[in-house]
Amino acid sequence: MKILQLCKKFPYPLKDGESIAVTYLSKAFCDLGCEVTLLSMNTSKHYFDVSNVPNDFDHYKSMHTIHIDNRLKWHKAFLNLFSKDSYHISRFISTDYEKKLIEILSQETFDVIQLETMYLTPYIDTIRKHSKAVISLRAHNIEFEIWERITSNTSSIPKKIYLNHLTKKLKKYELNNLNKYDYLVAISDRDLFKFKSLGYKNGAISTPIGINISEYGSVTSLKEVNKKSLCFIGAMDWMPNQEGLDWFLNEVWPKVREIHSDAELHIAGRNTPPEILNLNIKGLIVHGEIEDSKTFMLEHTAIIVPLFSGSGMRVKIIEGMALGKCIISTSIGMEGINVAHNHEILVADTAKEFLDIIDDIFSNSENSLKIGRDAQKYVSKMYDYKKVAKDLLVKYKQLIFSNKKSQLNTFF
Repeated sequence: MKILQLCKKFPYPLKDGESIAVTYLSKAFCDLGCEVTLLSMNTSKHYFDVSNVPNDFDHYKSMHTIHIDNRLKWHKAFLNLFSKDSYHISRFISTDYEKKLIEILSQETFDVIQLETMYLTPYIDTIRKHSKAVISLRAHNIEFEIWERITSNTSSIPKKIYLNHLTKKLKKYELNNLNKYDYLVAISDRDLFKFKSLGYKNGAISTPIGINISEYGSVTSLKEVNKKSLCFIGAMDWMPNQEGLDWFLNEVWPKVREIHSDAELHIAGRNTPPEILNLNIKGLIVHGEIEDSKTFMLEHTAIIVPLFSGSGMRVKIIEGMALGKCIISTSIGMEGINVAHNHEILVADTAKEFLDIIDDIFSNSENSLKIGRDAQKYVSKMYDYKKVAKDLLVKYKQLIFSNKKSQLNTFF
């Protein structure tokens, strides 16, 4: 099977959920005998020098990148207020990217063209003109839902009005284009149900993010854990992460320190802004971008995920669980992962709930160790990347057969 994978950012290094999700699935496709070609935007926001790709990043038949300047530009954002177009979407529209797409489609025939996130939707009409391939959307999130939640959690009235305006246009775009895809790959059962309730009518499957379990189970005893240490890890240029961390530092952390004066909170993440790097809070250690996220997570008693926005599935939770770590997450943070409170995860939605759980695991490490063991077993069973890819390929093969049969009937 020949697959063309379209991405809005180059899927390396593996330091954010989207890159991990894209890379592991494409690796699995390759391991299962598929030929995968990558056409990726290389954006100014997440630029990567492709010449620095490691030798073992070799699962693509060929990789093509197009530079796109998708920085937020206030004059364009202002002018967009008077346009019907979504500013979220317009930042990923590029004539250079479209030209490269046409060039690739004119040179090769593909069975499936997989769009990684709905931000590649503007290129569907171009694909239809130049290819008969099945067009699949892998929806990492319900995009407008993220921004609805961010807007709801924003206290500044002017900012709330502006975000609400942008979110309405993004939602309109997402819903108007919902049935342009031949097939929808939702990241969770919850998201699949939501898409269908919003009006999606074509074929669909729920396919979680998979990881290579063997890369995690082999490092679970790297370092001795600090008994009173929490960590937070995630891309710090993603607004839901900033929002959740700010809430935790203001509402929870001071109370933790009142009870446990020797407690530590370690923060790590790509693109950590100066205002976080320069925070001067007792017990807080800000690492910025780190080389090895696995080792970082293993060094601490528990991983906190205080998210109140966002959508889809948090890959860092899956990674932490694969390492046998205890995760403390909000209900929104654990969305898309079918685990239960006090079994494979600990759930807290208020400052008091976070405080009570943290106090308990600092005072009684046995429960957090049990949670971690149960989490590791669950992830090993449910999120192996090759199993996830196999299930999706079965559906793709059925679609390709149906697609070719339909084309033959049209021909005759």
